[in-house]
Amino acid sequence: MKTISLPMQYWRGVCVSSTLACALLAGGLALTATSQAQTSDRTLATGSHLAMAANAPDSYTVKQGDTLWGISQTFLTQPWYWPELWYLNPQIKNPHLIYPGDVLTLVTIDGQPRLMVNQRGEAGAAADQITRGGGARLSPQVRSEPLNGAITTIPYNVVSAFMGRPSVLSKEEVKQAPYLINVRGKHIVASAGDEVYARGIDSAGEGSRFNVVHVDEPLRDPDTGDLLGYSGVYAGTGTVATAGNPAKLKLNETVLEVLPGDKLFGETYKLNMDFVPHAPSGEINGRIFAVNGVFVAGRFQVVAINRGTKAGLEPGNVLAIYQAGETVKDVYSDGRSANPMETPSGLFKGKVKLPDERAGTVLVFKTYERMSYALIMDATHPISIGDFVRNP
Repeated sequence: MKTISLPMQYWRGVCVSSTLACALLAGGLALTATSQAQTSDRTLATGSHLAMAANAPDSYTVKQGDTLWGISQTFLTQPWYWPELWYLNPQIKNPHLIYPGDVLTLVTIDGQPRLMVNQRGEAGAAADQITRGGGARLSPQVRSEPLNGAITTIPYNVVSAFMGRPSVLSKEEVKQAPYLINVRGKHIVASAGDEVYARGIDSAGEGSRFNVVHVDEPLRDPDTGDLLGYSGVYAGTGTVATAGNPAKLKLNETVLEVLPGDKLFGETYKLNMDFVPHAPSGEINGRIFAVNGVFVAGRFQVVAINRGTKAGLEPGNVLAIYQAGETVKDVYSDGRSANPMETPSGLFKGKVKLPDERAGTVLVFKTYERMSYALIMDATHPISIGDFVRNP
């Protein structure tokens, strides 16, 4: 690991151009303060002696298919502390975008480990030629659309596939999503080859493809019983034949009967992923109330949690998953036997609740007022409905 120092004039220049950068630099990149640095949207632990991964390399070349989370895990045992590890290279015009071919180098500044873009690859160098107006946010960020080459925080294809065929629908989505209004020929239901009419997609051109999702059973908050959303069932795919409001679509394939009232979701879903992993700014205590079409889930599967913007969650928040500890009978407290089969039932001294156990980590990528979608980033045990989510 290299050790470097920078003149104070550089830090002043950065602080003039970016409030967020100033907060980061003053809180940990230029100083060795041991207090908490408060930014406008989250709190970053600074001077906390980051726990580096056991085999963290001195340098790393970004590859196609990498994610910000994966790169963070290469260097840190807790990837959500990425913003604290990140260092802004004054020689890079666009330091908040990372591209395949970029070389990241681990250095030491004032006794603290920092990660910097040491060398741009071809894609990164080309991006630096693009002029951007206004003061840039000088923090590690990614673009909202993956096609331009910048890496995304989490696997974009996984998130996009879920949003295009959601198996969990928020109340907001059910209320606002485009929908089918009628089947041509006065049929009650439709199937592959039939034509249907839809409202809410008047901006879509001919040839645009949509997934048809049926709104199924209601999903309720496990803590309060309040309605949070509905389960969604994929019914088929249609292509816009005639644009307008209503628009006409031809159903290409169906796996279920398509009904008026079914919702439409674009086959290509654009989701803002301009965020980096970070812990919530406040305390979160929530639960998983739905998983993506299965009973138990694992890595890179989507879950729905019963906390949203009202609780202070935002895209990029990292949460720990805990499984509730079992409640077991204490048959040994009398000291008479180590074999429960030999202990008279009348000697039970009570029940003991075992501690909750950490089972994995999720990253929130889409929030609503009272619920959020999150992607399981790692799991040591199968994740299921009812598991708890808390601050990491």
